[in-house]
Amino acid sequence: MASVEETQEIPFDSQWGAGDGTQQVTENEHTDTLTSDKTSSRGKASLLDSGEDTEISKEDTDEDDPNDLPPLEDVGSESEGADSGPVTADDGEKPEGEWLEVLGNGLLKKKVLVAGRGELYQPQKGQNVTIRLKTSLEDGTVLQEEPGLSFTLGDGDVIQALDLCVQLMELDETAQIISDSKYAYGTRGSTQPAIPPSARLHMEVQLVDVEEAPDPELLSGRERLDLANSKRERGNAYYQRADFVSATNSYSIALNIVGCNSKVDITVEEESELLDVKVKCLNNLAATQLKLEHYESVLKSCSAVLQHQPDNIKALFRKGKVLALQREYTEAIAVLRKALKLEPSNKMLHTELSKLVKKHSEQKNIEQAMYKKMLGDIATSSPSGPPSKSPWSIPWKWLFGASMVAVGGVAVSIIVAARN
Repeated sequence: MASVEETQEIPFDSQWGAGDGTQQVTENEHTDTLTSDKTSSRGKASLLDSGEDTEISKEDTDEDDPNDLPPLEDVGSESEGADSGPVTADDGEKPEGEWLEVLGNGLLKKKVLVAGRGELYQPQKGQNVTIRLKTSLEDGTVLQEEPGLSFTLGDGDVIQALDLCVQLMELDETAQIISDSKYAYGTRGSTQPAIPPSARLHMEVQLVDVEEAPDPELLSGRERLDLANSKRERGNAYYQRADFVSATNSYSIALNIVGCNSKVDITVEEESELLDVKVKCLNNLAATQLKLEHYESVLKSCSAVLQHQPDNIKALFRKGKVLALQREYTEAIAVLRKALKLEPSNKMLHTELSKLVKKHSEQKNIEQAMYKKMLGDIATSSPSGPPSKSPWSIPWKWLFGASMVAVGGVAVSIIVAARN
């Protein structure tokens, strides 16, 4: 079992960059090594080349970090227009030769060079498309040429500029796209292809093919594994760019693929591999949810992992961390102690557990002091003199005394009468 402490720097798979990350990730939680892979003709977009899960690093245990993250709205703003439904020519498509402001902010423009077959042949989100792509800098330097790049539209498999603009194209159309770095490779740029930071890109795109995406239930075990892994690895790339919302989306898509009911026979080995991918996706999903401070969602993801693997260190660690953030110290300590029993030599777990025990003790001391103060206030607020008499106590005593006198008088009268 991999140690909780182990971390590894992951070079960003810049070929499929997803826009500008607003934060730098200094301590990586992933052990995936992202490598670029040339896309063969009409092949699927190469995303990442690793099968490892995200790792717990010091970033997970930094008390001052959970949470120097941009708000959910800020992260999503980089996908402006991506969630507004299918983009169609009715949204402002211009005639051939005129520039279309795709988002209305001047940062992403599209112009038709060669007209396509018509609006009926526009692709929709969720469909698979294949494009020919040529990417250049503003000075004309060619950076990338892809004769057959295939991806699922709207899944975030490619940079946002392509994901948004291809929805506006028609089959066989050729278009020119000019994109600000915000919707391309961001302030980091990329290494493969070699794109400088904050580069404004010119792309020539031809929409070659549009087809329905395959039904995961009808895929073979190996095909489902490959598809789920590509989405998971894409999520890792987004995570590295601190785009945690997009990472969450990619991991969720991968989970839908591995979790669907198969309508074809798959082997026992493939079932085991699918479960392994599911656990990795759930762990990675929990990591992104923790970054977004979605604590209840983290607990659900960790619980799902622990249903399959009760001794999963990463899930136990994150569950304990979230319980501690929710001030559920007793339960958090129990979870971390279980993790420590599984890896007694893990220094990080020792450190985290020690901090948690200390916090729990401090909380108990504060509560005890508060209770003592409350009891002391109650005692001092009680009257020190003799208890006051009830206004009803005297009348009842007089009534009783008078009754006794009356009874005595009657008795004396009877006795005297008897003697006479």
